[in-house]
Amino acid sequence: MAAFPEGKSEERKHKSIPNGSGASQGQWGRAWEVDWFSLASVLFLLTFSPLIVYYFIMSCDQYHCSLTDPVIDVLMGNSHLSDIWNKTPSLSWKAANIYICWVTFQVMLYILVPDFCHKFLPGYVGGVQEGALTPAGTVNKYEINGLQAWIITHALWFANAYYFHWFSPTIIFDNWIPLLWCANILGYSVSTFAMIKSYLFPSNPKDCKFTGNLFYDYMMGIEFNPRIGKWFDFKLFFNGRPGIVAWTLINLSYAAKQQELYGQVTNSMILVNVLQGIYVLDFFWNEAWYLKTIDICHDHFGWYLGWGDCVWLPYLYTLQGLYLVYHPVQLSTANAVGILLLGLVGYYIFRMTNHQKDLFRRTDGNCKIWGKKPEYIECSYTSVDGTKYYSKLMISGFWGVARHFNYTGDLMGSLAYCLTCGFGHILPYFYIIYMTILLTHRCIRDEHRCSSKYSKDWKRYTTAVPYRLIPGVF
Repeated sequence: MAAFPEGKSEERKHKSIPNGSGASQGQWGRAWEVDWFSLASVLFLLTFSPLIVYYFIMSCDQYHCSLTDPVIDVLMGNSHLSDIWNKTPSLSWKAANIYICWVTFQVMLYILVPDFCHKFLPGYVGGVQEGALTPAGTVNKYEINGLQAWIITHALWFANAYYFHWFSPTIIFDNWIPLLWCANILGYSVSTFAMIKSYLFPSNPKDCKFTGNLFYDYMMGIEFNPRIGKWFDFKLFFNGRPGIVAWTLINLSYAAKQQELYGQVTNSMILVNVLQGIYVLDFFWNEAWYLKTIDICHDHFGWYLGWGDCVWLPYLYTLQGLYLVYHPVQLSTANAVGILLLGLVGYYIFRMTNHQKDLFRRTDGNCKIWGKKPEYIECSYTSVDGTKYYSKLMISGFWGVARHFNYTGDLMGSLAYCLTCGFGHILPYFYIIYMTILLTHRCIRDEHRCSSKYSKDWKRYTTAVPYRLIPGVF
């Protein structure tokens, strides 16, 4: 639900061919028909995902981040579910006002403040940019100003903390559960609105997919790029803002709470802030590149993205910082340096792998990867409108090590976040478990799509690069 890159490196050209020779419509986005397993998975996620988020946050609030104690308490008769629920902070007007102001502010930064960072930051690509070609043949334009929004937001945060003192830096932590209810309200509201919109006034009817199954359509989305007006794009806004801008603010609030409770900020908390801050800044620095990733290019906008970006991302991706408020960990110098190196090496692999892909695409393969001209496999595929595309799948550099080596770097960084918390509880390790499942699933989903898309050419590619994530293992 956060941003992750598509797991292959390709450069493509096209020419038109007669209609009727096109590939199946299933090449883009999600399914047109729903089998029983997909429906069962959707119902499971719709039912249990909100409960999982609540359980994790409640466990920290009432059981000091133990995932087993609540279950043991209930099974032993020491507590009832009603007792746990009654101890849970409810929605408050204060939290509602905070959340409304937060979302409104991010909307204003998104649609009212054109990007100026690209005018003075060398190498940064911002302002009006084009997205990828949609199934209906549309190329949408986007105002890329996420880095600017992040800078303005954090500048105001630090100005408040050190000068204005309008609110406490611990305000997010202090209202964390009431804010959870607000985030759920927004997530469900925007997902429901997007579904109604797809029936009544879709932005592009040709980019809609209806399966006839209400639950599947609600979760996976119907519209490809729902918009209000010319510039407010649901997918780009909710993927990047408010969740990812908030990510670093949430961690700063956790650090402030640790300072308030214990009189110091531990080196583990600093590591979490630094390593996750690098990831967030990387996302916004490369926001224009993000327009060509799987979230924008293939996923439709439904509950999976709407609720996921409002609730799942800010609440479960920040568990390490939350855990460290309740269990401050002061790492030894050797352990701290080792974790930092793991995170930085993972980030280097993640970034350089994607850089090699972008360089290969921009130059049509006329570049050097690791000091020599890259090798590639030429292939072709046909879109739904009868256009034939010619692609080059690179098999050099990191893309010759594994087919999704950018994911490998991502997982190394994810593990580093978790290791900052020590080994006292499993809760902070949810992130690496979840990311491993998510990225492995994305590998399989992407490769299934590519196998249908490229056919025999894909078999040639997998023969040349036999491993997905870990050379010699998987």
